[in-house]
Amino acid sequence: MRDLGNTVSEVIRRVESGERLTVTVDRRPVAEIVPLRRRRTVSATEAVAIASRHPADRGLLREVRSLLSDTTDDL
Repeated sequence: MRDLGNTVSEVIRRVESGERLTVTVDRRPVAEIVPLRRRRTVSATEAVAIASRHPADRGLLREVRSLLSDTTDDL
């Protein structure tokens, strides 16, 4: 635990680059520090294209298109 406190910046850098680290106390694993999964963002245009290819409800596509005019993405 002491080592973690002394090397926090290095630990964060390593995890940020994708490494998974195990925290131990008296050589006993007690926790893992892992990178967060990055969420993929989808543009409104791409979302409409996906919905067009896989329409579960025809009304949904019309509703999504009507909502697009209310966004502030173009600011």
